[in-house]
Amino acid sequence: MPVLSRLIPVAASAYALQTLLALIFVPQQNEKYYDLGGAAGFLSTTFVSLYYPALKSKFLDGRAGPLPSVWSFAPRQLLLSVAIGIWSARLGTFLAARAIKAGGDSRFDEVKKDPKRFTFFWMAQATWVLLVGLPVYMVNVLPPHVHPALTIRDYAAFGLFASSFIFEVLADRQKTVWKRAKDAKQHDEKFITRGLWSISRHPNYVGEVGIWTGIWALASASLPVGSVVATAASPLFTWFLLRKVSGVPPLEKAGDKKFGGDPKWQEYKRNVPVFWPWGSKN
Repeated sequence: MPVLSRLIPVAASAYALQTLLALIFVPQQNEKYYDLGGAAGFLSTTFVSLYYPALKSKFLDGRAGPLPSVWSFAPRQLLLSVAIGIWSARLGTFLAARAIKAGGDSRFDEVKKDPKRFTFFWMAQATWVLLVGLPVYMVNVLPPHVHPALTIRDYAAFGLFASSFIFEVLADRQKTVWKRAKDAKQHDEKFITRGLWSISRHPNYVGEVGIWTGIWALASASLPVGSVVATAASPLFTWFLLRKVSGVPPLEKAGDKKFGGDPKWQEYKRNVPVFWPWGSKN
């Protein structure tokens, strides 16, 4: 079966889940679980990409027998699935907990009042799940026996994923601790400039790009050249979305609006790169 046809059930599951969530939360104008829905999307599509042939055989074709053992899959498939599972569970619960604690997500203050626009955001999330997770899905839909053995290059790729994941978690943790201390009146700093936030104004986003670059690199050894190029859309789209669309630009705009007249903010922007620690200040 061609790889693209094997991806159809994966794509269908991504859109089916977000459609179901939209049917529940759009009428409620409830955006608190939007990010959790994204995490669930990555987990469910990863499961479908691994198990769809067995599920089809058992439930659609009526063939008896247990589902394959997890150890029947190739090591590369397991590493990629574990990586995307850890990342999605951590980020989804972190963002959902933050939204619930804050009583909502300010990004959706106006959007959630318009059912068509709010529904579009859920469908856009399905597209994001499908596009960003594509390297994992394309590896998982291939038979286990076609995957080459893991090499030093693959361990280096997984190392990039792991170190970037730690980088992102540490950046989020540092900001959470800083905010708690501020709420407890332990300091009067208007914005964080400590730790990883002293080498990048958005270190959590730097970690996010590194995560998907590592996942793509780990997947690449099992894919033909054309698929390697196509799946590079995962880290590139992640970078573009965070750096040019929904990540850095609105946060920088909000910072300028809130702290623009503060000399410390201007000094921070002059001395600390906006994204890559070695990159431009603008």
